[in-house]
Amino acid sequence: MAWRRPRIFRPKDVVCRDAVELVTAYLEGQLPARDRARLEGHLADCPHCTAYVEQMRTTVAVLGRARPEPVDAETRDALVDLYRRWQTS
Repeated sequence: MAWRRPRIFRPKDVVCRDAVELVTAYLEGQLPARDRARLEGHLADCPHCTAYVEQMRTTVAVLGRARPEPVDAETRDALVDLYRRWQTS
């Protein structure tokens, strides 16, 4: 999915709400250079948003190493059945 600029993103300085909206695109390298520079300027002055970005980086790194455990046939069948019932409701 391509990154879209949030409606709340204004040409002026980035505020914390904007920063939170931009974090995923920022971490994925999808922000245009101008928006990236503005976000990085905000991060340089905002320890709270900087901590949030670091938390997101850590989350992505940890989840990227997670491996699913095997599921037995009975559990798989129960999950498939549950999903099918959910789809028809």
